[in-house]
Amino acid sequence: MAATEAERGTAASAWEEEEEEARRRGKGKKKRYGLVEYRALPGYLRDNEYILRHYRCEWPLPQVLLSAFTIHNETLNVWTHLIGFFIFLALTIYTATKVPNVDLQSLQHLPDVLRKADVHKIQAELVSCLPSLPHLSDLQKLKDELKSSWNSIEVLSSLSRWHLLEQSMKEDIANLIAPQLVRPIARWPFFAFLGGAMFCLLASSTCHLLSCHSRRLAYIMLRLDYAGIAALIATSFYPPVYYSFMCYPFFCNLYLSFITILGVATIAFSLLPVFQNPEFRTIRACLFFGMGASGVIPVLHKLVLFWHQPEALHTTGYEVLMGLFYGLGALVYATRVPERWMPGKFDIAGHSHQLFHVLVVAGAYTHYHAGLVYLKWRDLHGC
Repeated sequence: MAATEAERGTAASAWEEEEEEARRRGKGKKKRYGLVEYRALPGYLRDNEYILRHYRCEWPLPQVLLSAFTIHNETLNVWTHLIGFFIFLALTIYTATKVPNVDLQSLQHLPDVLRKADVHKIQAELVSCLPSLPHLSDLQKLKDELKSSWNSIEVLSSLSRWHLLEQSMKEDIANLIAPQLVRPIARWPFFAFLGGAMFCLLASSTCHLLSCHSRRLAYIMLRLDYAGIAALIATSFYPPVYYSFMCYPFFCNLYLSFITILGVATIAFSLLPVFQNPEFRTIRACLFFGMGASGVIPVLHKLVLFWHQPEALHTTGYEVLMGLFYGLGALVYATRVPERWMPGKFDIAGHSHQLFHVLVVAGAYTHYHAGLVYLKWRDLHGC
């Protein structure tokens, strides 16, 4: 009997140990936020077979949000574009508060031009619309004095006064006209580009952070990511097209309409579920690359129209550099370089998507500087 009781005690103890072990395993399963390998991922999370480890898989939303501050293979994907978003937010604020203020010193040549002009013609044109112009009444009185004066000394004195008043009048005219010549032109195309850049960068960062939560959220985030890319490309056309062809409304409206329609079509196509599959990676890259390459036509047209303007060459240089950044980014994204050469070696840092993100930010920042040149050009010279 004692033996039997001992055996029962041993069996109960063993059973309790097994229950405790099962509970520990169960708790581990409930957490569901350990990093896993590529082969353990569900199909909708499999995108790059050359990145082998450090994946998040169907984590709870609080853990997903906190993972922005932990190390995994999406950490740099999140932060490269999130930092880019804050950079462009700061640039937008700076542009809104500083850039519209045109430097009047750039119009120092205007008084010289007016000094060479015929003051009589200027006076005749302005007398009806600017009756309160300084020195205008004095100039008219002096003219009447000259007509009635026969004394040579008085004539010389009057001529001297005439010359001084004439110069003063031209200075007054310059001061009145200059502010009218530097009214800032429309800013909306430039701010449309900045808005498109911020939307793209924030959408991309959010997509990389949240897509591991669930199949449904991954689907929504990827659609948002593709829409952001299309928005960035489309709005990047607005400043060069608008400011290059603002004096040619037909071409301005033609190019703006074309790129807007193409951008909307690309976004619509990206909403198709089949577009998300990994086998369409190259098609996605080619579609966005082709959308960007269509900008070659308005750039060439701009060079033909303004070949004598240094601003046209300056902005084109920026645009070529931007195209190189975007094109190289699309190439890296499509070919999965460098991780395809050494699978598993670039899981945390250095893989193609991170390089793609950095090149996108560099391209957008280059385009921002081109936009500043356009604004200064049109603010000072108009059409």
